[in-house]
Amino acid sequence: MIITDREGLIILANPPVERLFGYPRQELIGKPMEILLPERFRQAHGSQRMGYFTQPRARGMGTGMDLLGQRQDGSEFPVDVSLSPLKTEQGLLVMATIHDITRRRQAEEALRESDARMRAIFDTAVDGIVTIDEHGIIERFNPAAERMFGYSEAKVAGNNVSMLMPSPYREAHDGYLAHYLQTGEKKIIGIGREVVGLRKDGTTFPMDLAVGETRLGERRMFAGTVRDISERKRAEEQRALLVHELESANEELKNFAYVVSHDLKAPLRAIGSLADWLSADYADKFDAEGKEHMRLLVSRVRRMDSLIDGILLYSRVGRVKETALPVDLDRLVHEVIDLLAPSPNIAVTIENPLPTIVIEPTRIQQVFQNLLSNAIKYLDKPDGKIRVGCAAEGSEWKFSVADNGPGIEERHFERIFQLFQTLTPRDKVESTGVGLSLVKKIVEMYGGRVWVESSMGEGSTFFFTLPRTKTGIRSNKGKT
Repeated sequence: MIITDREGLIILANPPVERLFGYPRQELIGKPMEILLPERFRQAHGSQRMGYFTQPRARGMGTGMDLLGQRQDGSEFPVDVSLSPLKTEQGLLVMATIHDITRRRQAEEALRESDARMRAIFDTAVDGIVTIDEHGIIERFNPAAERMFGYSEAKVAGNNVSMLMPSPYREAHDGYLAHYLQTGEKKIIGIGREVVGLRKDGTTFPMDLAVGETRLGERRMFAGTVRDISERKRAEEQRALLVHELESANEELKNFAYVVSHDLKAPLRAIGSLADWLSADYADKFDAEGKEHMRLLVSRVRRMDSLIDGILLYSRVGRVKETALPVDLDRLVHEVIDLLAPSPNIAVTIENPLPTIVIEPTRIQQVFQNLLSNAIKYLDKPDGKIRVGCAAEGSEWKFSVADNGPGIEERHFERIFQLFQTLTPRDKVESTGVGLSLVKKIVEMYGGRVWVESSMGEGSTFFFTLPRTKTGIRSNKGKT
């Protein structure tokens, strides 16, 4: 608090003034009031002071203006000043009550910044935001909501939010809100759900709605966040249609497999039996050319039978499921080798321990059986060598089946994995062209890869990977 006379000279200053401005009180006595103001305001203050004495009354100083004080060190700070006239024996004096409002201004600035951030979020949010009071009356409506519903904020403000809902939701809304306010029972508030919105043009659309509640003193406000999920719904419908089509295709494939298995193989078996009967009972009636024709007939019936079996196996992969079990690959590969029974001039070696993995037993058996069968079938050297290997590489097992056969040209590396593709005439080497396609389908079904590396005249190595699963690894090196 400071008291000045008509000339603006300080007569009295209380202790808080010392702390506020940094001047000792005795140093202020007799000094003009203007030393407590920034230099740029001092001249104007003198005329304003004289104007106050013409109509002295208690009032705030500089109403609507930002007032600043200046400390002894020259620093400035915002102040709030109240003026009161004092009638004394010495004449009319003025008492100025001064408050440092730095913290208030900082709080106001922080609030303005917060409001600006919230406004930016509100205006730029991708989702629609609608705020209502406890009676369901719309207060705020952001630009995303304007685009979504087709109304401007000015058009919807002051209206009941039920205008954005089609029947029967519109009629039920006010009753639901009143029930919530009375009982606290939540159906949407704080939970969220999928509802239907109504646009200005009368069209409806599906939307996700999440509602939060805020208390402003005794007043409640509800903020709804709205997301148009029309695209998602269309995608879900399309996905459901595709799933239905896929299920239909699988059913057709199952029926096809049944037809192949029964309606095609039955007459094929009859043809085979008849050909065998003719070859046996009329052998002495055929000349050399006739016998060759019968041999070709029997061979091609058997090839067709194998081809049908291969198609059935291929169609079942991914459709007919077995229970995945721990499979000891050391044991399984030895069983496959015994089943194939390679000739004595072919050595099959398991070069390093094979793991135990969790997989469908029949599927992994088909993979090794096809790879080893191909290696044995196409060997063209007196001393055939086949090597089976495995290595852990990161999160995968990398398996290999290598041979010293004729090799494969690089231009055929992709082709050999296609269905019914063979590189050798079928009358020379009996093959259905299904085996490697089956291997590829099984390996990829488990998230693995399959490929070949080869040098002409030196042999080929087929690689495939499978995700690693923890098991024991037993050594079982040896030659079969």
